Amino acid sequence: MLKLENVSKSYDNGKTNAVDGISLEVNAGEIFGFLGPNGAGKTTTIKMIVGLLKADSGSIRINGINNSVDPIKAKMQMSYVPDNPEVFEKLKGIEYLNFMADVYSVSKEDRTQAMERYLDLFDMKKAVNDPISSYSHGMRQKIVLTGALLHDPQVFILDEPLVGLDPKSAFNLKEVMRERCDQGKCVFFSTHVLEVAEKICDRVAIIDNGKIIAQGTMEELKGDVNSHESLENIFLELTER
Repeated sequence: MLKLENVSKSYDNGKTNAVDGISLEVNAGEIFGFLGPNGAGKTTTIKMIVGLLKADSGSIRINGINNSVDPIKAKMQMSYVPDNPEVFEKLKGIEYLNFMADVYSVSKEDRTQAMERYLDLFDMKKAVNDPISSYSHGMRQKIVLTGALLHDPQVFILDEPLVGLDPKSAFNLKEVMRERCDQGKCVFFSTHVLEVAEKICDRVAIIDNGKIIAQGTMEELKGDVNSHESLENIFLELTER
């Protein structure tokens, strides 16, 4: 459902390789964790996937659609929640949600049902008619998550989605992620919370200095380093080599 082949991105006229020839594939029904130290290339990769940055080389396919050949069609297959939820502050929460539903051509009936469910799940019903400028960071994260789920995307892409969420909302988001995969969709997300990645991910990839240094299930990663340690210990060992 999500496939990257030899994707690269450099800055400073090619002097700095932010992402260096990475390849990975996320299949239907998978939660795929994308891990790495700060500055490893995680957010750059995600921005190329969602079309905010153009790859220097390689190809990215969303549900079989090349995002550089048919970017609008590719974007209709996915939704994206960034690490820093920047939204239209002058809008009320409900206005933002209706705007997102309009962008993705969600019917009135479908958007109403989806809003009812996710606003309740993320405890945002009381705040949805307030201006976004009055929201805390966590509330902005929750309204962006709700907006990203309205069109029932096939590929759900999140960059550090748990930052700022209260424990109940974080738990509910993880439940939504698994539910979507049970429906044959997929989730691709970056996180620094390795305990969460170890518990909920079907597979992970670890990126460091722009290159993927390990990829697979937990059992496969343990085999790569000949270890039975936690994902945290495996991550530290691989990134310190």
